[in-house]
Amino acid sequence: MFSAARGLRIGSSSSMLTGLVFALLSIQSGHGQTCTEGSVYDRRSRQCVDVDECRSLPDPCRGDMLCVNQMGGYLCMPRSLYTQSYRPETPVLPEPYPDTSYMDRLDTYRQPPPGPVEPSYPIVRSTAPCILGYAVAEDGTCNDIDECETNSHQCNPTQLCINTSGGYTCSCTEGYWLVAGQCQDIDECRYGYCQQLCANVPGSYSCSCNPGFLLNPDSRTCQDVDECEDEPCTHGCFNTYGSFMCNCDEGFELASDGTSCIDLDECSFSEFLCQHRCVNAPGSFACHCPDGYYVFEDGRSCEDVNECESGNNTCTTAQVCFNFQGGYTCLDPLKCDLPYIELSDNQCMCSAENPACRDKPFTILYRHMDMSSGRTVPADIFQMQATTRYPGAFYIFQIKIGNDGREFYMRQTSNVSATLVLSRPIKGPRELILDLEMVTVNNVINFRGSSIIRLTIFVSEHPF
Repeated sequence: MFSAARGLRIGSSSSMLTGLVFALLSIQSGHGQTCTEGSVYDRRSRQCVDVDECRSLPDPCRGDMLCVNQMGGYLCMPRSLYTQSYRPETPVLPEPYPDTSYMDRLDTYRQPPPGPVEPSYPIVRSTAPCILGYAVAEDGTCNDIDECETNSHQCNPTQLCINTSGGYTCSCTEGYWLVAGQCQDIDECRYGYCQQLCANVPGSYSCSCNPGFLLNPDSRTCQDVDECEDEPCTHGCFNTYGSFMCNCDEGFELASDGTSCIDLDECSFSEFLCQHRCVNAPGSFACHCPDGYYVFEDGRSCEDVNECESGNNTCTTAQVCFNFQGGYTCLDPLKCDLPYIELSDNQCMCSAENPACRDKPFTILYRHMDMSSGRTVPADIFQMQATTRYPGAFYIFQIKIGNDGREFYMRQTSNVSATLVLSRPIKGPRELILDLEMVTVNNVINFRGSSIIRLTIFVSEHPF
């Protein structure tokens, strides 16, 4: 910021008259004619004429200083140095008359006075041939006086002196501006010089960026930093504006530090995740089944291994392999205890003609079944019915032996059939043998006889 003065005030009568200060700032008139400052455009003569600032400006010089008009400017100098009046080329105009135009009156005042023309600069008591602001050199020429170097300027201590031809200018260094004659720091941060963070310092400012940004070469704007290039995450990284986010592979979760991944214990979520046992693994889990089972296609439930079909059993050729949930058993060939005789592979008969068979069941049929441990109740698990019907006969179904814990009962469903019902849950592994009796009663011929189904139940160890 620069300021230009059109006049120079000399401080006291003992000061040397060092030069004149003329401001050559040009202004554009309304007629397209360019006049220097201190001149006005005359439309009639079509030229620029001088303005007498000593008469047109209020109090142009202060104190005991005398204002002397110059061509294009004015001079303030001590009265003791002034010895001769001067005649301005263009006198100050009187107040305008209401019936006379400004240019008409200006033309009247512009007429040259009679007699010799007075010089337009003051005559001082000095033999110096140079104007104010210049000094005589050894070769007789006028050289500019550097008031800034000689410290003869009147700039404020906070201001910067800039030497000019015939004078000097008081200004402020970059980062300061002139306020009431003092150079004050410019707070650049108030005017948004920085895109993000700004710190004002005397005569300047400093820009910085928020975390996640870098200062551009222009030292003002910021650009996003792609933190993912430095691979801060254990698994995946996603760059965001001014930051980043880490993500983890399936089966892992983000740790408290926000960058590393820790294994996710899926087995802790639910006890029903696996049908039998859940084993956690890095990033995953696995369901395990007990011996006698394999993991089904869904990866979670257990399916029984049929050792009898796969041949993975220890039964001899004389035995019969019976598979049940989670295992198998080898059944020996049927041996009927006397007086029973073998009627088929799984049935023994006691003939009515044999006196030893009196009061014994006529037939014993052997059956086997399996059942899961802890099966829900009530549950229908076995059905029996009469295969031969006699006129006038009716049938009674009952559990003869093996129901000491009263886990079962018989529910008759018709005159010739009944169902074995599980009434209490049974925990395995366990082997139960029930004699289910069907009593045939015929009052017409006064007959009473019975048949037995000897049911062996293999209860598995697990509830599947």
